Amino acid sequence: MTDGYADRVRRLSALRGCDTVLSGARPPSVVEQLDTIRAAASDELLPDFYGEGGAVEAVERRVADLLGTEAAAFFPSGTMAQQVAMRYGAELTGRSAVGLHPLSHPLVHERDAYAVLGGLRAVLTTAAPRNPTAAEVAALDEPVGSLLLELPLRDAGFLLPTWDELVAVVGAARDRGARVHLDGARLWESTVHLGRSLAEIAALADSVYVSFYKSLGGHSGAALAGPADLLRYARAWRHRYGGTVFQQWPAALAALAGLDRELPRLAGYVGHAKVVAAALAGLPGARVYPAPPHTHQFRLWLPHPAGALNDANLALAEEEKAWFVGGWQDTEVPGLAMAEVTVAGPATELDADQVVELGGQFLRRLRTA
Repeated sequence: MTDGYADRVRRLSALRGCDTVLSGARPPSVVEQLDTIRAAASDELLPDFYGEGGAVEAVERRVADLLGTEAAAFFPSGTMAQQVAMRYGAELTGRSAVGLHPLSHPLVHERDAYAVLGGLRAVLTTAAPRNPTAAEVAALDEPVGSLLLELPLRDAGFLLPTWDELVAVVGAARDRGARVHLDGARLWESTVHLGRSLAEIAALADSVYVSFYKSLGGHSGAALAGPADLLRYARAWRHRYGGTVFQQWPAALAALAGLDRELPRLAGYVGHAKVVAAALAGLPGARVYPAPPHTHQFRLWLPHPAGALNDANLALAEEEKAWFVGGWQDTEVPGLAMAEVTVAGPATELDADQVVELGGQFLRRLRTA
């Protein structure tokens, strides 16, 4: 066991033992997860085999219905699903370039898989820490086969455009002859800010990827949704990429459970995130962004080193059974650290005064560390 894994287990164990949780949720044990998927399965349900039948087809139908697309395909990971979508755009248009934001998931978190595996080339859509504007897409100095839009843009602070801005960007891409792919890993919670349904948002694009574990609490897995032609192609390339797994019913059942349980709650989390963010902004030296948050996740800065903040949060959890915010990272400004705050079920039990009180507990731990 590595030191990193041991530290992670310690943090998760501390979080599980907390009576109060501001950011995130108490991680379920393996037994609790087994109970969840057992409750999602009927006694007559048979396993899937290489992507056919069972819970896999059930979750594919559910996603296609929610997004209003002709079809959807289950993938082991979103990284794989997005590689297929971008490859399809290149082959369909004859253009190997893909319009990507420099903070997008393919450029920051996928080890250049789009280039190494797909032979594709990135054209940066903007240098600004937000999704590109229609004017920026119209002014791209070379044609792209696909424009990838990450909704929300996680590494810029979970930022979303307005609905009108999104419509204009899609129109600009179409005018340039490009397909539009939505990186919708967190699309589920984006409907509130955009003021439209999942189906209305998906209808703007040629393809959409959604995740089952980032906001829905699933084990793993993703879906790629779009027209039937794309999905036939996607299943062929899923096989080539090694994603046609013999049986995936545990992940598929967990996805169905998340769609049933968490999806209806996300709008409430988004609403309460505004309350939490406003309360946290009042802590000494604190800053939140965006204000108000666009989804149930946002960024928080405090004027202290990340190591001290993480130590204080763990001590608070282990000794007082209260979890404030973890995952602090140092920024380019010495002594200033940033963390992502996720408002989920446990945080909805806290009003603004209780958030401020918990913040005070945390800061006292920091001063006495």
